[in-house]
Amino acid sequence: MRLTVFTPTYNRRELLARAYESLKRQTCRDFEWLIVDDGSTDATDDYVKTWIDEGLVPIRYHYRQNGGKMRAHNTGVSLANTELFMCLDSDDYLTDTAVEDLLAAYDSSAGRMENGKPVGGVVAHKGRDADKLLGDHDFPKVETSTLYGLYLKGFSGETTLMYETRLLRMFPFPEIEGEKYVPEDYIYDKIDEVCVLAVLPRIVTVCEIVKDGYTESVRKLRRQNVNAWYLYYEQRAYITPPGFLRLKYLGRYVIYAKRSGRPVFAAGRLGRMSILLGCIYGGFLILAHRE
Repeated sequence: MRLTVFTPTYNRRELLARAYESLKRQTCRDFEWLIVDDGSTDATDDYVKTWIDEGLVPIRYHYRQNGGKMRAHNTGVSLANTELFMCLDSDDYLTDTAVEDLLAAYDSSAGRMENGKPVGGVVAHKGRDADKLLGDHDFPKVETSTLYGLYLKGFSGETTLMYETRLLRMFPFPEIEGEKYVPEDYIYDKIDEVCVLAVLPRIVTVCEIVKDGYTESVRKLRRQNVNAWYLYYEQRAYITPPGFLRLKYLGRYVIYAKRSGRPVFAAGRLGRMSILLGCIYGGFLILAHRE
């Protein structure tokens, strides 16, 4: 098998059934479903055992103590024994041709290079309408790109990512004592340094995008995981080209350096002038109640 479809889950056994049904409908069967149960207490294991016994989809199930999605992701990568790896969240499902489309896009990009970087996976759309070819915010018209490069070119939608498993092993999520969340782009930015992705302008993952409560949810994640957000903002401030977006990252870097107890000028690679500008903008964000 070439692809591991990885699903981290926590007390979402009812939603998992939708993902399972979509995997049964796949036109390409060159995958296995790896479920990492992050400490569920809703008898998720009984549901999964029933599906394993049906024998319609190759399934592996692993239970671990609750530690958050990023620890579950690291566990999933360590257990994977396939060339390629993608994450399917427990509340999402795949289009019927998703595996076929992703593998075809990856194979068609074999040997392609961009700025000296090889293709290390595929980026496709995630959206609400499985019948649409493109998502609500179309990709730039490029065949390959880094993930962050797509957003810098104006893309603002949701994505589905399939990576070579070896890359995810090279860049595991940091496991920070007392915290359970790390912004996913923190790791994807690091992978961007060594490879690009084949761009597949098609929805392959279907999800329900909920806007209500999103802002407060992000604020809660920031309050509870200050060290992880510090790492993310410091990195983004460093890699983002000069401009207002970089200033925003610098401002939040300063805020989270303070909140995590780090000296503001500890990140020498940012430069003193950049950090001073970040101090000014960070102060504005606090006064404007945007943090």
